[in-house]
Amino acid sequence: MTGTTTGAVSGRRRRRRVLGGVLIAAALVLGAGLYWTQPWKLWQNSTVNEALPAATTPAPGTSRPGTAPAPAPRTVSQGSLISHEHCTTGTVKLIELPDGSRTLRLEDLDTSSGPDLRVWLTDAPVKEGADGWFVFDDGKYVSLGKLKGNKGDQNYEIPAGVNLADYSSVTIWCDRFDVSFGAAALRAA
Repeated sequence: MTGTTTGAVSGRRRRRRVLGGVLIAAALVLGAGLYWTQPWKLWQNSTVNEALPAATTPAPGTSRPGTAPAPAPRTVSQGSLISHEHCTTGTVKLIELPDGSRTLRLEDLDTSSGPDLRVWLTDAPVKEGADGWFVFDDGKYVSLGKLKGNKGDQNYEIPAGVNLADYSSVTIWCDRFDVSFGAAALRAA
């Protein structure tokens, strides 16, 4: 009878080890999946309210009478954001500053947060609905950086070598899942 008892005990130990291994593997897979998708970000909001970059103005009392005021920033093109994967609203403006530098400005942005959101200038046409979700990485695009916040007004510097004539749209792009949260077609202002 001792052989049977010993076999049953070692069988239970083996099952416990297997069950422990399965539980550890399941916990690792769940942890990796949560890290990858970061679903909690859908309920987190980050509001950024940056001022429009302005022309440098002379100190009070230093301008000469009869001189022209410093030039103001000029809106080159603009568009309204439409929703793709997530409800997205706001206005996009490409602005040329008096010093010749250019800025992409998001105004009144309201979208969901996500695990790896970027602001892209692209040459892709903006399509409504699911047809427009995946088109922005098919052609030419320039990443202007990570989205600073999912709400508010924010500015993104456009590199000097970028030819704006090559780009016709802007997307809030989720780099992790290769999908557009929202996009805007740009039209001359």
